[in-house]
Amino acid sequence: MKELRYLNKYFVKYKYSFLLGILFTIIAQIFMLYTPKLISQSFKAIEAFAKDTTVPKDVIYEELVSNILMIIATTIVAGFLTFLMRQTLIVMSRHIEFDLKNEVFRQYENLSQNFYKQNRTGDLMNRISEDVSKVRMYVGPAVMYTINTVFRFAIVIVYMYNVSPTLTLYTLLPLPILSYAIFKLSSEINVRSTIFQQYLSKVSSFSQEIFSGIRVIKAYSLEEQHQANMVDLATESKNKSLSLAKVQSLFGPLMLALIGISNLVVIYFGGMMYIDGTIKSIGIIAEFILYVNMLTWPVASLGWVSSMVQEAEASQKRLNEFLKIEPEIQNNTTQKSIIEGAIVFDNVSYTYEDTNITALHNISFTVKKGETLAILGKTGSGKSTILSLISRMYDVTSGKISIDGNEISTVNLFDLRNSIGIVPQDAFLFSDSIKNNIKFGKENATDDEVQNAAKSAVVHDNIMGFNKQYDTVLGERGITLSGGQKQRVSIARAIIKNPPILLFDDCLSAVDTETEETILNNLFQICKDKTTIIVSHRISSAKNADRILIVDNGQIIQQGSHNQLINEEGYYADLYLKQLSEKEML
Repeated sequence: MKELRYLNKYFVKYKYSFLLGILFTIIAQIFMLYTPKLISQSFKAIEAFAKDTTVPKDVIYEELVSNILMIIATTIVAGFLTFLMRQTLIVMSRHIEFDLKNEVFRQYENLSQNFYKQNRTGDLMNRISEDVSKVRMYVGPAVMYTINTVFRFAIVIVYMYNVSPTLTLYTLLPLPILSYAIFKLSSEINVRSTIFQQYLSKVSSFSQEIFSGIRVIKAYSLEEQHQANMVDLATESKNKSLSLAKVQSLFGPLMLALIGISNLVVIYFGGMMYIDGTIKSIGIIAEFILYVNMLTWPVASLGWVSSMVQEAEASQKRLNEFLKIEPEIQNNTTQKSIIEGAIVFDNVSYTYEDTNITALHNISFTVKKGETLAILGKTGSGKSTILSLISRMYDVTSGKISIDGNEISTVNLFDLRNSIGIVPQDAFLFSDSIKNNIKFGKENATDDEVQNAAKSAVVHDNIMGFNKQYDTVLGERGITLSGGQKQRVSIARAIIKNPPILLFDDCLSAVDTETEETILNNLFQICKDKTTIIVSHRISSAKNADRILIVDNGQIIQQGSHNQLINEEGYYADLYLKQLSEKEML
């Protein structure tokens, strides 16, 4: 139960609902216990009449009718209070489920890029859906039935003891056997539930990955192979589920058997005690049978409750694994930071934790406010890593990055990222309208601002060609659009934000040369007063920058303006001549 202690803060938060639910439970149990007592009194009245026929029948009839009406009334009241109990405790569990899902989602948002490299999307989805649902069953039905069982047992046993201590002792004899059986089965359920949840995550991850890459699978005609893999994984998951179900299925029969034994004990020992005169009325036996049967559902529910608790324990353990992770990137100040855009790299090095690859070696450069810097280099040279460090997706391994003279880790993280418009190499669009995808950079943007941003990114005419134009809803990850269109919508999203810093990570790779030229001319007009960093493989994207860096193997091997670099031997001049000859051939 130690993993479930994490949820105690929610019980404290909703303590009034929790305590009110307990109060309704206690009162409901008291009213339910009137029925056995009234039936016992009815039996005694009938026995008294049988022994003494001088008692008027009308008196017996009146007492029986009175008892029946009391039974109906107390049952209705107990039922209404049980309804209120469910309204408080089950509704409380829904609130806790809501809060827990939000807490998990916030944690997912706060965790670093390294976390997402090491964990699969399907597993993350399974934890926030399946695992949270299992936990809700604990904070709702499991807690409710546990409270119900505890108070019913306490109250019923007190009533039974007051009627006949000896018969109460005989009736409770099977309970130690029950407790031991529950302990053994619960332990096994916990183990099997954990394994089943892990396999469920594997199925979710596999499915999510296949659906995301369905075009590649179809292109390579690998449907049958992946279908076979899915069957194997689903079969294994089914086997784990059946293994869990087999253990869970033992609870019901076991509980009912023990209750049946308790009934037999009551009938046998109660009958013997009635014969030898220890108990004076047959009504007491009837009363005890009703008490035992009142315990039938609580005792039978112990198995179900225990199963829910063990499953919730396994699920909460999986959630705690992530909830207890301290985000690598921390916001170290609550003070508001004004970002103007001056950037300094001072002997910055960075090594990726997951691969142990050192992407940058003692990189140093300065970008003044309003300047445009272009970074060129081979694939894997560290260009994109520089942009990730500026937006603090990662923190440097060594060295220092300064923003406006302040070390980047001391700048308010949210203000820093709000001051940056970034167009990533892999343009990601949401399954929403094109308008809303562009407005993602500025939620309160007007339609005119959206269209102006799209025109600057040279995608307006493409959008107007769609049937629903800006209201066209994109498929998952923007699959409706071509690669070049996705990149240009991403550029529009960054432009509309109007931030002091703009970062473009090879965002024109899927655009033709003519369109690229138009976009670049627009960007250089937009970026006049903004600090802009352009990562590219093309000279055309870099030539108008104030300064150009050439990065190779994580180090700066050349830097200067376009005119300086084409006149000195090295990577830039070679690339310029190569791309110039390719352009002439076209």
